[in-house]
Amino acid sequence: MPHLTTHVLDATSGTPATGIGLTLRTAAGDVIASGTTDADGRAALGPDVLPRGDLELRFATGAFFAAAGVPTFHPSVTVAFTVTGTEHLHVPLLLSPFAYSTYRGS
Repeated sequence: MPHLTTHVLDATSGTPATGIGLTLRTAAGDVIASGTTDADGRAALGPDVLPRGDLELRFATGAFFAAAGVPTFHPSVTVAFTVTGTEHLHVPLLLSPFAYSTYRGS
């Protein structure tokens, strides 16, 4: 199982955010993995062990809202975080057209 997972919830509808494009990159911009959230708004990305250092997980939120015909302020959301070990990391995103929040999940 990859050591990075995410779960995206559309806070305006209270439902999983299906089909959001994801890109996991190093801080230098090198792509490590990419994917799309499933029907439950979840995705697993990356290799079995993530490289140590700063990484960025980009969520293609603009395309998600455009497909629903909903205007949005954020065309994308990028969450930057630091990998210090080999433990599993979960990066959830709570999303609306004009705001978002995230935290380190378990």
